[in-house]
Amino acid sequence: MSPSLSVVADNNLKTIITPKAESVSERVRRLQAEAKQLAKEHIKSLSAAMVDLEQLAAEIAEGGDAYAPGIREVARQLAEELDSRVQTLEAIAART
Repeated sequence: MSPSLSVVADNNLKTIITPKAESVSERVRRLQAEAKQLAKEHIKSLSAAMVDLEQLAAEIAEGGDAYAPGIREVARQLAEELDSRVQTLEAIAART
């Protein structure tokens, strides 16, 4: 036969410590920091997309007769403009 089981009170339970509630000003600071971090990540994504587009435009600009001369010229100008804009974005982002 197995011994019978009974419920026994445990009077030595440790008090569960709940974290201190975040004040409004602390929450605002935390959310602002999160927003700034997300903005930095978003800017990095934009810069990466611009670099990819710059490379694509450069390929078209150098694509020879397969592309119409007007298309090649627009692609060349776009590649130059994107290079400048990426550098500008990176310089501004480095200051923040």
